[in-house]
Amino acid sequence: MNKKEKILDQYPENEFTFLPDEFDHAIVGVIESFGSELKICYDKDEVIEQYVHEGMSYDEAIEFFEYNTIGAYVGETTPVFMTIYF
Repeated sequence: MNKKEKILDQYPENEFTFLPDEFDHAIVGVIESFGSELKICYDKDEVIEQYVHEGMSYDEAIEFFEYNTIGAYVGETTPVFMTIYF
């Protein structure tokens, strides 16, 4: 069972917005906050590295991430991104 399947199994009553399947390895977990819908959390650096893997330069990947990924609001369940320092 992959990360996405585990999340959907654990939270069957919730609707989530996921990035495309090629980003599943970057899923960190689920964000919970009072008064907010549950959201999928991705490792920001892993998402950027996936864009590089797909053929973008590192600078292009950062720009694409900032404009098209973080900049894309798709409702209350818009994914969130974490910078992991440890």
